[in-house]
Amino acid sequence: MVSATKPYRPWEKRVVKVSRVSKVVKGGKKISFRATVVIGDKKNKVGVGMGKAVEVSNAIKKAETNAKKNVITITVESGQTISHSILGAAGGSKVFIRPAVPGTGVIAGGSVRSVLELAGIKNILSKQLGSNNALNNARATINGLRNLNTKAEVIKKRQISVEHLLGK
Repeated sequence: MVSATKPYRPWEKRVVKVSRVSKVVKGGKKISFRATVVIGDKKNKVGVGMGKAVEVSNAIKKAETNAKKNVITITVESGQTISHSILGAAGGSKVFIRPAVPGTGVIAGGSVRSVLELAGIKNILSKQLGSNNALNNARATINGLRNLNTKAEVIKKRQISVEHLLGK
């Protein structure tokens, strides 16, 4: 039974990458797995997490828990896109995200596509710059989405009218 105080949120998760990592210790090499997971509700909430464990399934569970701690809320425009172009950065990765007209779809690759789709964005263009690291590209996308401003926020911040903002 679902309680009335805490709304039920069906998170959808995608495992972006699972890699085998090793640590050299006194007795030899210690092998473990690192998982990168993206979770989202396809309604404007999305998060990225990373987890390490000796078994793959435990690494995925840890990554999912970490992703739930790092969930952000974004605003999606009426055309199911973002309000303006932005460049997000994390580590050596940069991700350029640009709004697109309805019918375009999600033009993105790898972990950027997973983040954008699970955030509920349907029409967008993106380009990965710098690094091919899946975790850093996902985090760069999250940073870019976090820094988006809506038109109402820009109007309030600049203290200008809508006509002046739109150039009419």
